[in-house]
Amino acid sequence: MKEVTLDLAPTMERIARRAFPHAKLVSDRFHVQQLAGNAVQQLRIEYRWEAIEQENKEIELAKETGNTYLPRILENGDTMKQLLARSRHLLFKQDTNWTPSQRQRAEILFQYYPVLEEAYRLSRKLSHIFRNTKEKGVGFTRLAQWHNDVERSGLKTFGTVSRTIQNHYQTILNYFDNRHTNASAESFNAKIKGLRAQFRGGVRNVEFFMFRLSKIYA
Repeated sequence: MKEVTLDLAPTMERIARRAFPHAKLVSDRFHVQQLAGNAVQQLRIEYRWEAIEQENKEIELAKETGNTYLPRILENGDTMKQLLARSRHLLFKQDTNWTPSQRQRAEILFQYYPVLEEAYRLSRKLSHIFRNTKEKGVGFTRLAQWHNDVERSGLKTFGTVSRTIQNHYQTILNYFDNRHTNASAESFNAKIKGLRAQFRGGVRNVEFFMFRLSKIYA
């Protein structure tokens, strides 16, 4: 049986079902993992706004009392606001791939924001399921356990991720049959967008644009 890998967009699924009625649809694992990564980043950003607001209040208080504002400096040299801003990239990475400075920053970050650590662990656990599971039945069980972990955490953003996975459960589980992704299609799409970007006013001659695509990438 042929397979079609696609993202989580309902329109894409409808197109695939109409164009390839006998093909098995597979939701791309990287789009699912991206949702979890975005949920972690949303939480980090919310905490950063709170840190910025707290800093503004402390600055205003210092002005009112005639004192010089001195931000709190953490043991790695970051302020609280900087800690949250500079933690962006490490939250996308497996902890085994952290640099020494990222590891120190993560330890401080999770000390002050344990909920963010819980969100990070949920995100990494989901990635681990896709990376290490090779049977659909095992994938079903592990995803169900992950859903239970999300429910226990009470994290609203991950609740949204969990419901999205439930709404695409069958096509997501189909990934574990042959572990196919649409990474090559995404890569080619990025190349097309890069070529389009060279035409600053947009593509006016579509036929010539397609001719160039065929000559460059065929």
